[in-house]
Amino acid sequence: MLNFVLCDDNPSFLHGLEIMLSKLLIKHNLDAKIGFKTDSTSKLLEYVSSNSVNVLFLDITLKDKNVGLNVAEEIRKINKNVQLIFTTAHFEFVMEAYKVNAFDYLVKPISQDKLEETLLRLIDYIDNSNCRFIKINGSTFVNQNDIEYIKKEGMKLVYCTKDAEYESYSSFTKIMNVLPHDFVRCHKSFIANISNIQHIETNTNTIFFNNGSKCYIGPSYKNNFMEVIKFGNSSKNLDITNHA
Repeated sequence: MLNFVLCDDNPSFLHGLEIMLSKLLIKHNLDAKIGFKTDSTSKLLEYVSSNSVNVLFLDITLKDKNVGLNVAEEIRKINKNVQLIFTTAHFEFVMEAYKVNAFDYLVKPISQDKLEETLLRLIDYIDNSNCRFIKINGSTFVNQNDIEYIKKEGMKLVYCTKDAEYESYSSFTKIMNVLPHDFVRCHKSFIANISNIQHIETNTNTIFFNNGSKCYIGPSYKNNFMEVIKFGNSSKNLDITNHA
């Protein structure tokens, strides 16, 4: 599920944007939510620091000339993959928005047609952006960094993230070619995102992830999987124990 966040110091505009965006998410049957809205930059930074945010609508000027741009720079340090869409009543600041790699800008007042155009371009970009998002089905996109592992249950695949599980009717054979390199087959029923592994117990062949969940290493996959870990394809040093 895509998580949208809105930040603007004008309560009336913020409320209107929320209503328009909510209608469009429903209209296009998108698996997305508006997870947070605020007129406070400090609350915004706090939320982004502790939650997975995919899209941020942010006022460029806020209460001062370019506070929004400064906040965007801070957010980029926290989450480099968030899609920034700036809103502004001051066209002269638009070019500065691209300094922080903004996806788009919307000049106030914003029409629903213009918002819809931007939203559809965004979804198309996400759909074709294999380096950031994985498409589960026609309307569901999940940030690859949020996925701990993928498990096979009969004819279904279950994508297990930090916060939720998403199902699709597919097979490991079909998805392996489109998954990023961080996703490694570790069992006949599991594919692990090695970027999110916290700990591996080799005596029990158990993989533990950052959120406390776990999956398992199958005997026929163990050598290859441990070779991937051993030769540094993981993004961090892992705690690997063997009590045998």
